[in-house]
Amino acid sequence: MRPSPVCALLFCALAACPGDGTGLDENGNPIGENGPPADTVTLSGDVQPIFTANCAFSGCHAGNNPALGQNLSAGQAYASIVNVTSQEVPDLKRVLPSFPDSSYLVHKIEGTQGSVGGSGGRMPLGGAALSADDIATIRAWITAGALNN
Repeated sequence: MRPSPVCALLFCALAACPGDGTGLDENGNPIGENGPPADTVTLSGDVQPIFTANCAFSGCHAGNNPALGQNLSAGQAYASIVNVTSQEVPDLKRVLPSFPDSSYLVHKIEGTQGSVGGSGGRMPLGGAALSADDIATIRAWITAGALNN
């Protein structure tokens, strides 16, 4: 028996949609779809305020002994994350310029770290998850090359 054209079309459509849901919210919609254009996002003006408000605290990712040596304080974040090997998943960089889906920091803030062999909880640990717009801003900065700007 030969499959109907509708079944064949459905099969092809499903086969063409691989993915693990990275970059999607709980409803399958792109995170931060209304986020800023990648070429307008800066570390100092857009990303650092997110880090400062949510991550750069003594005992977390700031101070004399930041968690996993990752200091997200102003003036320290770039050197601490861009092209720096992740301690939890050594096959990944914390931030790989131009590739947010290959950046461990993105997996940690999206809660998908387990899908890449990571561990621990979603960041910021013990706090509310970053908003979709904040995540979209970080992703846009990385997509634009993760510049020290």
